[in-house]
Amino acid sequence: MKLTDFALARKKMVEEQLVPRGIKDDRVLRAMRKVPRHLFLEEGLWPQAYGDFPLPIGEGQTISQPYIVALMTEAMELKGDEKALEIGTGSGYQAAILAELAERVFTVERISSLAGKARKILDELGYADVLIKVFDGTHGWKEEAPFDGIIVTAGAPDVPQTLLRQLKVGGRLVIPVGNEYSQILLKVVREDRGYKEDDLGGCRFVKLIGDHGWKT
Repeated sequence: MKLTDFALARKKMVEEQLVPRGIKDDRVLRAMRKVPRHLFLEEGLWPQAYGDFPLPIGEGQTISQPYIVALMTEAMELKGDEKALEIGTGSGYQAAILAELAERVFTVERISSLAGKARKILDELGYADVLIKVFDGTHGWKEEAPFDGIIVTAGAPDVPQTLLRQLKVGGRLVIPVGNEYSQILLKVVREDRGYKEDDLGGCRFVKLIGDHGWKT
């Protein structure tokens, strides 16, 4: 495929998969049109890169379905001057989307080989300001807290208190919560006293492994 073909595929992805399902944030839609999703995949998967489904990235992990990426990103309500944290760098695609929308992006990945691949691609695309840490993501990134938004790209048995504590007041945490096979996508907003939860619908993610997630 030519570069123009990939650009057209991204445009079609936005028009056919995202807008009809209710993604409205113009900044999110622009980011989804811009970031070359195929480059975060093995070359053999490039023809499928803009399809309406997740794809494997190695190490038993996946790159999420475009709609889910857009839905989770929109729920973070980023305006441009925020500090965002991602738990589960994976391919690096979600971090690149966040980098188009937030001022600073921090992302944590427990699998060093995936973190290395993501770093290389992000650097090649000019996202050098995205900081990656190889660590147990269920602990968040305490040294850089608090965050305006936290996104978790793996399913947890419940909402880790460690991440809630790293949110600013008014900050948003978007996380899949449920069992090993299906979850609901929760948006949790930190308020002056306590937290407000919204259910964004059903989803299915790989497991969030760590001290405050699944053990294996």
